[in-house]
Amino acid sequence: MTDRVLQSSHQAIKQGSKSFATAARLFPSEIRDDASMLYAWCRHCDDEIDGQVMGHGAVGLKAEIGAAKLRELRERTRSALDGAAQDNAVFAAFQRVARRHAIPAEDAMGLLRGFEMDVEGRRYDTLADTMDYAYHVAGVVGVMMARIMGVESRDVLRRAQDLGLAFQLTNIARDVVEDAGGGRVYLPARWLEEEGVATGAVADPANREAVARVATRLVAAAEPYYESARWGLRDLPIRCAWAIATARGVYRAIGHRVVDAGAQAWERRISTGRASKAALLALGGLTALRSGTFDRLRAPPPRPTLWTRI
Repeated sequence: MTDRVLQSSHQAIKQGSKSFATAARLFPSEIRDDASMLYAWCRHCDDEIDGQVMGHGAVGLKAEIGAAKLRELRERTRSALDGAAQDNAVFAAFQRVARRHAIPAEDAMGLLRGFEMDVEGRRYDTLADTMDYAYHVAGVVGVMMARIMGVESRDVLRRAQDLGLAFQLTNIARDVVEDAGGGRVYLPARWLEEEGVATGAVADPANREAVARVATRLVAAAEPYYESARWGLRDLPIRCAWAIATARGVYRAIGHRVVDAGAQAWERRISTGRASKAALLALGGLTALRSGTFDRLRAPPPRPTLWTRI
């Protein structure tokens, strides 16, 4: 019998994130299913707030419409967490995952707090402000994904948070012009001011060089979080470590391509091609192998003094 909830979840990750879908195929089947169901819920919530489909074609919503959608998402999510029967495949999927892995309500509601920042039109003056947003829309997702893989250690959950933070900083750098066109600027306003760019002028082609310098700075800020995240791989099952190491490599490569492209970074959406993904998949396997062998023979280095919520 066809499991429509699971089927729709697999379709969501396939359409919504080619980068993560590539890595997710490496998970053991049960973890892949649960990761897909969690992703489907995250993707749906994001799409609802942005007025888009599978992460594409964002049109932005009026504040009152966004607020109403946010209330509905919170009500449905709370209902799923409380164990009520769900008639929507997305929330039925989330309910399965939340039950199976005892995902705390604060994690789930933390994601929705990030979308509330979008609805409110929050301004991000400093890097710490941007990191706060990144935590709520991605860092907490890393934590929930880690719980699916059986992680309970606070230190390892913190490393998972770090990877989510790094992913989001990369996404912000890659999508800065598109986001600005929709009225959302996540780059630290003070960094933009240092370059002589007003937050309302980020999408102006005349400011591409200056914006590229700020994006480069943000990509650099992601690096210590990518490095910290590597030390969480040693505590994951080998296939999970391979999947996460691959995703880490793909997103990190996207950030480097944004830097290399400079002012031309937003002429088209930057991604990694099939050949690059294949190479990064192989490299991810080697990283996972090292993490599961040599890295386990020694204590991980202390996590640097980085921004954190855990």
